[in-house]
Amino acid sequence: MMEIQSVYFPEPGSANTEKTLEIAKKRAEQLGIKTIVVASTSGETGAKAVKLFTDCKVVVVTHSTGFGAPDAQELIPENRAKILGKGGMVLTATHAFGGVGRAVRRRFNTYQVDEIVAQTLRVFGQGTKVACEIVLMAADAGLIRTDEDVISIGGTASGADTALVIKPAHTHDFFELKVKEVVCKPR
Repeated sequence: MMEIQSVYFPEPGSANTEKTLEIAKKRAEQLGIKTIVVASTSGETGAKAVKLFTDCKVVVVTHSTGFGAPDAQELIPENRAKILGKGGMVLTATHAFGGVGRAVRRRFNTYQVDEIVAQTLRVFGQGTKVACEIVLMAADAGLIRTDEDVISIGGTASGADTALVIKPAHTHDFFELKVKEVVCKPR
């Protein structure tokens, strides 16, 4: 049996970013985890993560290009430079839970399996869905291994409010992904 502490924030959102990163760093150190995967739209959270996790591989996962508007990338170039300058990696790819299935929903007004999975994970909070999704994306891109636990950090709307210890999997092996610990999340 193992007893660990989980932190639950009273509200979701970016006000929890610094605390989420600090809690995640402490847990990564306790477990000897050296790979951090963090969601970041503008790159602000990603830049904070690479500054804090100096002894870890940090993979910053952005929104896919075109997510907010056709051909637009939301990652601010200055933040990309900060992330890369501190040795972080930036992944921009199709969202694991929002590729062709989202196009089918938009065109035919019906949900596909990937969006049903996303909605189910949202039962545990938006940050939980994001943290699971970005690990799949990073594994598919070959930026993280599937045989080593990672800390995955996601959020609700902006910033970070959720950190999970996850055994990664590739998207086509989704059911091999394991959420091992809830480090912190909104209540």
